[in-house]
Amino acid sequence: MPSEVTQEPFGHTQDGKSVTRFTLRNSSGQLVVRILDYGGVINEINVPDLHGNVADVTLGCDDMEGYETRSRFFGALIGRVANRIAGGQFTLDGKTYTLCVNNWPNSLHGGQVGFDKKVWTSRVEGDSLVLTYVSPDGEENYPGEVTTKVVYRVTDDNELSIEYEATTTKPTPLNLTNHAYFNLAGHDSGTLADNVVTIAADSYLPIDDTSIPTGEVRPVDGTEYDLRRPVRLGDRMHKVRKGKGFDHNFCLAPSDGKVRLAARLEHPPSGRFMECRTTEPGLQFYTGGNLQGQRGKGGASYGPFSALVMEAQHYPDSVNHPSFPSTIVRPGETYRQTTVYTFGVA
Repeated sequence: MPSEVTQEPFGHTQDGKSVTRFTLRNSSGQLVVRILDYGGVINEINVPDLHGNVADVTLGCDDMEGYETRSRFFGALIGRVANRIAGGQFTLDGKTYTLCVNNWPNSLHGGQVGFDKKVWTSRVEGDSLVLTYVSPDGEENYPGEVTTKVVYRVTDDNELSIEYEATTTKPTPLNLTNHAYFNLAGHDSGTLADNVVTIAADSYLPIDDTSIPTGEVRPVDGTEYDLRRPVRLGDRMHKVRKGKGFDHNFCLAPSDGKVRLAARLEHPPSGRFMECRTTEPGLQFYTGGNLQGQRGKGGASYGPFSALVMEAQHYPDSVNHPSFPSTIVRPGETYRQTTVYTFGVA
């Protein structure tokens, strides 16, 4: 049986919009992913362990009420600008733009009503789910009408591929990503401790007390941020940020527009692994220290350090740091990025 995409209703938003859930399944059935047209949310990722036991390894909610009231960006597309913008302000071509401050004192993940809270236009093309959203000029105080297309695809190599494209009618910052939370022990296992991480980064961005980069690009050598060799998270994450864990951008090697290995996650007890490849210059690695016991799928409690996020993106607050890779897209240009998550057992 070839890879296939099916669909079913998933309720309604609070303002009455219908939401659809799509199931992407490869021909072997070894990777089954469920995605909503609300926020482009990755609702489930189902993969087997060494013994064939299947687990859902991403955090999420059972219904729309959960996504609209309890979600911490679970599995959602993030835009227009992922991560934080310092003070909720930036200046572009001599004009200063003031954004919603929704993560005091900064603007986070596109503002109060970002791409994660929109019902996207959806269509199925062969084995792919195509989502599009047109963000009006001035939405969340960002300039330009931005047209975004995101293509989700599950392959017979057990890959979940996410391809992003966007264009704009005015110069504007764009930094798109997906905020899926992973725990290879299972979304309801309660702890990341036995997950083992490797990140292919020689440097990272130190941050201030509000999680804004200081501007320094610091080598990981001799620090707790050196994850170039496998590290069990239970042995490392509580040593960072006075016990709050990781929430930092790791600087990846140049990509030349092609995906390259950014990180690998392993769970030795189950044998599951996941590799993240991306075209992006940075990987925001977050170990879920701010989760507060949100109720998730099947009544699971998502407490601190119950899952991690690997957000492939440009550096945080790039629009206020000229030395960082630019996030500015101008009319006539096309923003593109690709991120691929590969699952398996070893």
